[in-house]
Amino acid sequence: MNSLEYNTERTKLIIPEYGRHVHQMIDQAVALKDKDERNKMAKAIIGVMGNLNPHLRDVPDFKHKLWAQLFIMSNFELDADSPFEKPSKEVYVNAKPNKLEYPQSFPKYRFYGNNIKKMIDIAMSWEEGDLKDKLIANIANHMKKCFLNWNKDTVEDKVIFDHLADLSNGTLKVPESKLPLTESSEFLKNKVKTNNNYKTTNNKNRKKPKRRY
Repeated sequence: MNSLEYNTERTKLIIPEYGRHVHQMIDQAVALKDKDERNKMAKAIIGVMGNLNPHLRDVPDFKHKLWAQLFIMSNFELDADSPFEKPSKEVYVNAKPNKLEYPQSFPKYRFYGNNIKKMIDIAMSWEEGDLKDKLIANIANHMKKCFLNWNKDTVEDKVIFDHLADLSNGTLKVPESKLPLTESSEFLKNKVKTNNNYKTTNNKNRKKPKRRY
């Protein structure tokens, strides 16, 4: 009885999506001494790789990608004629991809979200007037709503005013004409309605179990 062979003891797959059989066929092609035979086998392997990815047939340069992956899986040791330029080992192995820049999130008062900070920045750039006053009041009310969603069942308006001043570097203040802010109970009432509607919809969508006789 042959001893069991574990994947951890096998050669590491370069592109695991193609499976071990494709990698083994490529190893056989690399070992062939006759170049014509290598070319025939390389084309056959390309056909197998294409059949494994039928959803990519409409992608531009589909064949080019397959040939590049073939050479990559052979560790760039396969000597076969390709209809495309052979990939360079230095480019694929040694070159590092460009660093992906992630969007910077505002670190303070995360429960308000990035959109609130963007709205505050826009309000800071507006000229003084009734339109700006309305925007500041809307921002403050939205901040209060976000605070209640993530923190407590109630919050004093002064807390919202302090946070607004902090996020705007002390430049924004809710005008007296727009006070007081919406009561916490109104936001919580709407929150309860939303939750109840969600539960009702889910209950309606649930299938009733079939009776067994």
